[in-house]
Amino acid sequence: MYCSSFYSAIKRVNCFHRDGYGAAGCNPSGSTYMVVFGLFQLLLSQLPSLHNIAWLSVVAVATSLGYSFISLGLCSAKWASHGGHVRGTLAGAAAVAGRADDDKQAAFNVLLALGNIAFSYTFADVLIEIQDTLRSPPAENRTMKRASAYGLAITTVFYLALGCTGYAAFGDHAPGNILTGFAFYEPFWLVDAANVCVVLHLVGAYQVFAQPIFARLESCVACRWPDAKLINATYYVRVPPCLLLLRTSSSSSPPPTLAVAPLKLVLRTIVIMFTTLVAMLVPFFNAVLGLIGALGFWPLSVYFPVSMHMARLNIRRGEIRWWMLQAMSFVCLLISVAASIGSVHDIVHNLKAAAPFNTAN
Repeated sequence: MYCSSFYSAIKRVNCFHRDGYGAAGCNPSGSTYMVVFGLFQLLLSQLPSLHNIAWLSVVAVATSLGYSFISLGLCSAKWASHGGHVRGTLAGAAAVAGRADDDKQAAFNVLLALGNIAFSYTFADVLIEIQDTLRSPPAENRTMKRASAYGLAITTVFYLALGCTGYAAFGDHAPGNILTGFAFYEPFWLVDAANVCVVLHLVGAYQVFAQPIFARLESCVACRWPDAKLINATYYVRVPPCLLLLRTSSSSSPPPTLAVAPLKLVLRTIVIMFTTLVAMLVPFFNAVLGLIGALGFWPLSVYFPVSMHMARLNIRRGEIRWWMLQAMSFVCLLISVAASIGSVHDIVHNLKAAAPFNTAN
């Protein structure tokens, strides 16, 4: 869903540049792009594990820096274009208007924003999988701690800088998505470059988050039917040399060959088809992003790591550290619940005016 909105943005920006802003036929549906993205993920999903998509992680990091710097530069230029005057206020649009409906909507927008922020920091579910791919020395946990600290610091700086600069540039009319929300159309080549970077980033991000889910589902199915030959079998198929990227490293079969497991082929295809269908039925960028972030933030990024930390250090119930960690966990739980409420409200609101299989910004 997210990727298709950026595909559509590229086509819309080029159309406006060619035919003029507001020209007819410049608002394409993203359903076709969702299907294309899903088909591409079907191919990548047949790679065995995170070890085989290390190159995707490198591409994702490079492209994320690319679109972050471009977005920050565009917002800064927009802000400077009106003399550096800050549009909007700290109180927000509803507080200025003073109407009850505006106040209510502003409150829900705050909750939705919490969900979007929470989504940005929900990475604990893949942290262990990534750590498992690291080599030692140095120790994997030390490398992961350093990577997490640097990653969180850099992303937080970018989020704050882009959020503040975007609000200063657009004020209360700031779109939910700077690159796809009718904010910028010129210079069109730079906006296109940023959108392409986002697409490439999402291609890698999908696999990084999906591979642990695939592994878990396949493990559960294999444990449920351990004697089923079809489920646990692996076949080796000869492939053209151009597909050496997908080649297995097994010495039991002559290269170039591709390991084909029926379980992996069927299960991963079903998962990707399901996620693609859901994205086409509920095409709301910020609302769904906020809901996913809200649902995953507390259990995966707070409760699970905190519980492991207390068990490893043998922190006993009633100690000061125990109370502090539990208080932090409870506050984060409240944030997740509040963000879920705001996201569900926004989804319900958008469903009244939107149609399935039609991307909404």
